[in-house]
Amino acid sequence: MSEQTSEGVLKRIEEELKKCVKCGTCRSNCPAFNTFGREPATARGKLALIQHLLKNDINLDDQTYSAMSKCLLCGSCVDRCPNDVPTDEIVIAAREALAKKRGLTTFHKAVEQVIQNRTRMKMGAKVASLLGPLFFKKVPENSGLRLRFPLPFISDKRYIPKIAKKSFMEQYPEVIQGQPDKPRIIFFVGCMINFAYPRVGVAAVKLFQHLGCTIIIPKDQQCCGLPGMSGGDIETVRELAERNLEALERYDADYVVTACATCGGALHRLYPLVVGKRNPELRERLDRLAEKAVDASQLLFKLGLDPSETGAGASGKITYHDPCHLRTRKLSAQPRSLISATPGLELVEMEGADRCCGLGGTFNVYHYGASMDINDSKSNAIIATGADAVATGCPGCMMQLDDGLKQHGSKVEVVHTLELLARQLFGLN
Repeated sequence: MSEQTSEGVLKRIEEELKKCVKCGTCRSNCPAFNTFGREPATARGKLALIQHLLKNDINLDDQTYSAMSKCLLCGSCVDRCPNDVPTDEIVIAAREALAKKRGLTTFHKAVEQVIQNRTRMKMGAKVASLLGPLFFKKVPENSGLRLRFPLPFISDKRYIPKIAKKSFMEQYPEVIQGQPDKPRIIFFVGCMINFAYPRVGVAAVKLFQHLGCTIIIPKDQQCCGLPGMSGGDIETVRELAERNLEALERYDADYVVTACATCGGALHRLYPLVVGKRNPELRERLDRLAEKAVDASQLLFKLGLDPSETGAGASGKITYHDPCHLRTRKLSAQPRSLISATPGLELVEMEGADRCCGLGGTFNVYHYGASMDINDSKSNAIIATGADAVATGCPGCMMQLDDGLKQHGSKVEVVHTLELLARQLFGLN
């Protein structure tokens, strides 16, 4: 049986499926189950469906597709599974099998066209920044953008971040020289930082410059590909992984740094797990990349950044949200330590700080109502702290948190951890 067929894809994960003993631990930790309240939304339910697919008891039909789409790939079930069942890997494989059997959905065909071509993405961002006022209106009382009229794949209730008129990568040269005895880092920027939140990238550059690092920003780096992975488009993810390897391997560097938890999750774990297993010829290169991949807060902490060196302007009560792709890499203490060490900032913990915010990539597109139901408890927890701002390490989470808080009528600011540090050290707004 060829591994390129839908049946071959499922056969590849057959042994992993046997690890599940149907104990149900995943039910109490699954944000999708808490929202949908039905067994197919749980890890246990999905794994049972896939086992029946392998036995030819059921087909890859609409119901199967619906069940597999109801997963945020947040890893909560993987974290707490007593048998270490890699449910995220299994669900990705099931989505790949569905894509091979049924083809990509209309939405993921559009995603494929955008993420495969950085030039096309850049042109689209330019058009969006220019035509934004035509399609979106500013809501003064909430300082957000809302649709003027319906557009495909975007809920008319959603608040949208502005697309920057000048992307992050347009603002810097490819190499920013530092001190010869300090680390050389490659900055893997990510699409959200490049086009929607360039201020986060600017903060990252300022902080690593402060530490004397040489910063390399390869101009030919691509999207990490996770939007395609969530739709089962593994071939596009493989192509992007190869192109990113070529871009990053051109430089000798000590670290590959991400300020986006999702991009970091791709480079550090999902590339080797999903792409490497299917392409043994890439596995060694992807493993080397994974060893060098670090989150910005992780490396700043390791290099001894001292946020108390100057007092340029950080102040207020801050709460922190753990992005899933940092939580699953055990990167929770470092950002909190940096925030706590910043004069003028008071870190207050929210209830359920490590729970998923409900974004889940394309989950937020296909199940926006459920996504915001999950987000509702997160918004309430943030508001209950009385914090002036909520910090996080993922631009996707920033967008989701901002959407939820604005829909609650809250004025709590949503910021990246690096922005807080840059405000304190350099007065950067």
